[in-house]
Amino acid sequence: MTVSRDALFRSLADPTRRSIFERLCREGEQTVGVLTAQAGISQPAVSKHLGILKQARLVQDRHEGRQTHYSVRPGALAPLADWTSEMTGFWESRLDDLEDLLKRMDQ
Repeated sequence: MTVSRDALFRSLADPTRRSIFERLCREGEQTVGVLTAQAGISQPAVSKHLGILKQARLVQDRHEGRQTHYSVRPGALAPLADWTSEMTGFWESRLDDLEDLLKRMDQ
């Protein structure tokens, strides 16, 4: 299943979701309870945010007894890194073209 870049951007646009995602990146797998204690919002709200991150394929869950553990999916940000690389190439090319035009205008 492929997730659109728009879905990735939308899911990370929310500061709370981004904070949860960043925490999982830095600290590794966490239970919903631990994430809730650190998030400063209710458990249902954390679960909703995790559901959106999971839908965007940024995180994955693992059930162990009554607890659910969440972690970042390997390569989750690859589509955004690819987009950033594309945009970097695009703008570098545009700036090179502008530089060439300005040089021609100076002659």
